[in-house]
Amino acid sequence: MPEPLAYLDPRTGRSWPLDAPRWCGDDRQPLLLTELPGLAPEQIDRGTRSLWRYRAALPPLAGEPITMGEGCTPLLTRSFGGAEVRLKCEWLMPTGSFKDRGASVMLSLLRAQGVTSVLEDSSGNGGAAIAAYAAAGGMRARIMVPASTSPAKTVQSRAAGAEIELVPGTRQDCADAALREAASIFYASHNWHPFFLQGTKTLAYELWEDLAFRAPDNVIVPCGAGSNVLGCGIGFNELMAAGQIERLPRIFAAQPARCAPIAREFLGLDPAAPQPTIAEGTAIAQPLRLRECLGVLRQTRGGAVMLSEAEIGEATRDLARSGVYVEPTSAQAAAAFAKLLRAGTISAGETTVVVLTGSGLKATPRIAELLGIAV
Repeated sequence: MPEPLAYLDPRTGRSWPLDAPRWCGDDRQPLLLTELPGLAPEQIDRGTRSLWRYRAALPPLAGEPITMGEGCTPLLTRSFGGAEVRLKCEWLMPTGSFKDRGASVMLSLLRAQGVTSVLEDSSGNGGAAIAAYAAAGGMRARIMVPASTSPAKTVQSRAAGAEIELVPGTRQDCADAALREAASIFYASHNWHPFFLQGTKTLAYELWEDLAFRAPDNVIVPCGAGSNVLGCGIGFNELMAAGQIERLPRIFAAQPARCAPIAREFLGLDPAAPQPTIAEGTAIAQPLRLRECLGVLRQTRGGAVMLSEAEIGEATRDLARSGVYVEPTSAQAAAAFAKLLRAGTISAGETTVVVLTGSGLKATPRIAELLGIAV
């Protein structure tokens, strides 16, 4: 009989029962879950038009999930950088970003564990997703953001009824403040909680289904804290363990050169101080799961790409002129595709998926600047 599902510290192998809510190990180390068995095509709930069609591959959930139809995003075929590529339109989610996958699964499982109020620290897509799904699930959400955050960036979370707390200092100061507050309210961080990665892993299952139950050759994702890198690593590994795919796709992380700690480590470059970037959604200077992200890139024989501001801006414009309006953070994955193609790292004949993670509507002022438009 298989061991019961549990929280797992991947660095020591220590585990904890899943029956009590937990967001970290006893020494505040980030956790994953022990292995799940994956699923076969006949186990997909084809009558469900959301990521919950893969419920058989997710941790057991008592009761109904918190869902607003997240997942089941289009996979478009476009010519980009001189070759055909598949664009996975993850911005077509209820709150406009891929983070709805993690929010739906994490908050559904936490609600089933008895959690009614959650804390998150994010001024962007993560906060918006947690706020919206908490509202949909009858939960309270408190979102901590740096005091310097533009009021426009928190409107979506405020509209969902979340309590917004402004924290003086940097983004790291905000994260540190959230850790201190975690003693009084459950810390449902999209960067910390392993349930969030159970949501992002459904991207792998969906690509497998999109491609007639085959794995792509390559998957390129924008990478900040790495939840899509890790989610794809978990999901495709489960599919291979279940005998559903013969090999893992190569996974590539795209980062802005101005803030690229994962790429720099992968490429053997010295650390560099972060600088402001138009790909602000991936500007994470101290990614919590850097070691695990590097493990996925190496295991899959993928890699990491650092991109200039000009390359990111050009990709944003080129995608928009093909009808695909995404934020610069997302567009850097397309820029990475063109760069990998030119370098011969990937070939035009391979099946490559570029994951586009956030709507251009999230970054109207940035895109207006790129186009030279006053707003």
